[in-house]
Amino acid sequence: MTETPVEQMSFEQAMKELETVVGQLERGDVALDQSIALYERGAALKKRCEDELQRAEEKVAAITLDSNGQPTGTKPVEGL
Repeated sequence: MTETPVEQMSFEQAMKELETVVGQLERGDVALDQSIALYERGAALKKRCEDELQRAEEKVAAITLDSNGQPTGTKPVEGL
């Protein structure tokens, strides 16, 4: 586990650490207290990844294309 706050991580950093956390939990070779801390960190990492994916999907959905399939700009996404 890194000391980087989850909310400051990029998608890639959060995903890599989440994979590490899942691996440790699956092996089951950590004490109960540490397992609980890992689970909590994993839940926060999962949420960070989901939030970043949602943000990326909204950006992609907002791109408009012209008749030639070229991006013409973006349009506002509801709720942002």
